[in-house]
Amino acid sequence: MRVSTVDYHTAGEPFRIVLDGIPPIPGDSVAERRAVAIGAGGSATAPRPSSLDEVRQLLVREPRGHAGMYGGFLVPPDDDGAHLGVLFWHKDGYSTACGHGTIALGAWAVDSGLVPAPADGVARVRIDVPSGRVTALVHRAGGRTTGVTFRNVPSRVSALKLPLATSRGVVEAAVAHAGACYVSVPAAALGLAVSAEQLPELTAVGREIRELLAGAEEVSHPTDPRLSGVYGVVLYEELPSEGSALVQRNVTVFADGQIDRSPCGSGTSARLAVLVAEGRLAPGEELLHESIIGTVFTGRAVGGGDPLAGGVVTEVGGVAFRTGEHLFVVEPGDSLGAGFLL
Repeated sequence: MRVSTVDYHTAGEPFRIVLDGIPPIPGDSVAERRAVAIGAGGSATAPRPSSLDEVRQLLVREPRGHAGMYGGFLVPPDDDGAHLGVLFWHKDGYSTACGHGTIALGAWAVDSGLVPAPADGVARVRIDVPSGRVTALVHRAGGRTTGVTFRNVPSRVSALKLPLATSRGVVEAAVAHAGACYVSVPAAALGLAVSAEQLPELTAVGREIRELLAGAEEVSHPTDPRLSGVYGVVLYEELPSEGSALVQRNVTVFADGQIDRSPCGSGTSARLAVLVAEGRLAPGEELLHESIIGTVFTGRAVGGGDPLAGGVVTEVGGVAFRTGEHLFVVEPGDSLGAGFLL
C-alpha cells in the first residue's frame, strides 16, 4: 500500500488530504460515495471493512497517524459547478460536513494551482461535500493565502431548550443541523469550564449527551435521513464581548469522543443559527468563536433566513497552514498492517 497526502492544520485541527492511493469509489454524487465508503450494514462511526477503509485506518491510526487525526479523500464533484468533491473521515468513520477541512481544502486548492487565484483578492473554491455544496472564499495578498472564509449549507435549528437528564443534572440543550447535527450545552450548566484541565470530564459528558439523544426526533434531519443523528456536542462558555462582537469559547466532542482542537467550523455554523434564533445575534453581526487551545474562528449569519424554518446561511473564517507532505507505505511483513489505536 502506498498513499500520498498533503497535510494542513486549521486553527490547530489537522486535515490530511489524500492525493493518491485510494481505490475507485463508485457513485453519482459525493453523498452516494460516502454511503459506499460506509458500506451496506455499516454506520458513520462503524464502517464495513473494505480496501478503502483500510486506507482511512492507515492514516488515522498509529504509527502513521493518531486518534485525533482528521482528513479527506478527494473525489469527483457532483457536477461541473464545483471544483472538487471530498469524503471527510476521522478515527471512527465518515462525517457529512467539516468546516475546518473545507477551510484547509480551499487553501490547498489555490496553493496547489488547482483553482486559479489572483495575487491580491479573493478566489472562490466550490466544494461538494456529503451535505451539499459549500464555497471557500480564499483571501490573497502579495501572492500568499492569508485566510479562508467558507459559506456553509443553510443551518437550521430544531430545538432551543431541549431538557436532558445527564449524570450532572438536568440541562437545556439546543440542536442545530449545519451540514451535520450539533447539540449545544453551556458547560457551566454541567458544572464545568471549557479548559484543557477538564478535558476528560468534558469528553465524557459529550459522549453521554450524544448517547442520550440517539434516535431522538430533534436530531433527525427534516429532508435527508443520511444527515440525521448527533455528530458533535458543543460545550461552550461566554467570554467578555470585544467591541460589537459576541465572544464564546467552546470544545466540540464529536464522533465517538474525538476532540476538535479548532473552534469547529460546522459547529460554529450551528452556534450562529442558535444565536440568531435566540435573538442574540443579528445577520451580519460577528461571533468570535474560540477553541480550547485559544485559536479563533469568526462567524456571521448572511441574509435574513429563518433558522427555525428553512435555515440561515452562515460564513465562518479562519486560517489553514500546510504542515507536511507524505508518502505512507505498508511494507510486506508488517504485522501491524493499518496500525492501531490506544
